[in-house]
Amino acid sequence: MKIIIVGGHGSIGRRVVDVLAKKHDIITASRSKGNVNVDLVDIESIRELYETVGDFDAVISIAGEAKWAPMNEMKEGDYYVGIRSKLMGQVNLVRVGMEYIKPNGSFTLTTGILADYPVDQTTSAAMVNGGIHSFVRAAALEMRDGIRINAVSSGLVEDAIDKYQDHFPGHNAIPMRKVVNGYIRSLEGKGNGEVIRIYDNQ
Repeated sequence: MKIIIVGGHGSIGRRVVDVLAKKHDIITASRSKGNVNVDLVDIESIRELYETVGDFDAVISIAGEAKWAPMNEMKEGDYYVGIRSKLMGQVNLVRVGMEYIKPNGSFTLTTGILADYPVDQTTSAAMVNGGIHSFVRAAALEMRDGIRINAVSSGLVEDAIDKYQDHFPGHNAIPMRKVVNGYIRSLEGKGNGEVIRIYDNQ
């Protein structure tokens, strides 16, 4: 398959690329790295991505940002960082991508454990992740031509433990192979409208 991976150079993205590149044609995209540049907050940039790539079989998005800060310090504009980038950026990858994707293709979006188990200073990130979960479930009802959409929602991943461990007290790190398998399940399986949760926080 010809697969666009947005965010293929991050902690999770590079692992997904390494595994999928063994059997698929991978095109990486990001703001400054990869085969093609894309800015998720700019819908015209997203359209240009698809125009450049041409026909494709799947999109995997492992990108988007949201501001972490105490709620009493958050301004309205701080929430729009996540809304414009991680939420609407991924929504627009699907909306515009529906014009270009081949029949029986798939979209895989990325959220995270904060949608279900928020921690301190994550009112924005948790809100955005939960919004993506709801979008995926609703959008699945309107997919056409055999196209599928899912989200992968992981807990604290091994490769990011040094950066985020203090924010997730008592959470067990998720092995990267398990995280990658979530994306493989979405890409190569038959599920549609699923939130593939990979958690170990009990």
